[in-house]
Amino acid sequence: MTKINQQNFLGLICLTLLGLGLIAPFTFLKLEQATQPVEQPVVKKTPKKVIKIAEKPLHDVNLPDFAKIRDVKEKKRRFFSFIKPAVYAENKKILASRAQVERLIEQLTLEQPFSAEDDAIVASLITKYKVSKKFSLLKQLYELQLKIDVIPPALVLVQAANESAWGTSRFARIGLNFFGVWCYSEGCGMVPGSRNTGAKHEVAAYSSLREGVGRYLHNINTHSAYKVFRLIRSQLREQDQPLAPEILATGLTAYSERGADYVLELTEMIRHNRQYFAINTK
Repeated sequence: MTKINQQNFLGLICLTLLGLGLIAPFTFLKLEQATQPVEQPVVKKTPKKVIKIAEKPLHDVNLPDFAKIRDVKEKKRRFFSFIKPAVYAENKKILASRAQVERLIEQLTLEQPFSAEDDAIVASLITKYKVSKKFSLLKQLYELQLKIDVIPPALVLVQAANESAWGTSRFARIGLNFFGVWCYSEGCGMVPGSRNTGAKHEVAAYSSLREGVGRYLHNINTHSAYKVFRLIRSQLREQDQPLAPEILATGLTAYSERGADYVLELTEMIRHNRQYFAINTK
């Protein structure tokens, strides 16, 4: 090989080695990068905000916000003072109707004829209090006497406190239903959140506190589930005994699925809250 050819050959080798030297590091780098897992940036998902729409009250009553009253004694005083006037007013109405029935019983016993107004009173009351029209007039009047009677305020007040969680429940706030009374026509009240599939009952809503209290009293005085309650009350009347709320509470086992435990809780509440029942409501 000539000297020139040798030099050309050596130059070619040098250029080849130089090219390999320049390319090799980058080739190695790409292979190294390909063998490493590619980390993706972590995207934090912002939780969606659930906007709760406040349920509007179905009444125009200025209801105290019992949930904000932290002092227990003050809450009890405010609660009982709020409920008690309606209880007394509705019981007073019941006593007026009871007096009419007792007058008619005496009148019939003395064989005194009824006026057209008396007949209208009987017809209205037997419909309202679900007394059979097939009964004789005297039996109708005795059935009315059994059903048309007061419920002791102490018992009404502790049931209101128990059923409404001291006025903080949804049904008390939205529908003035402090006793959990149900209704069965669509739109008559509020649909319970825990209502079973296929059930159609609602929790009744009222436009006034007196309406709600009156409906509760009427329910106790007419529903077949509280027949024992009415019999106990009647026996106390016959024996000229006071209508003791603790005794009458034993006739309310059907009011709650808890049965006897519910009655025991009511009687305990009556004992523990006696000091609040005499609150001046004027």
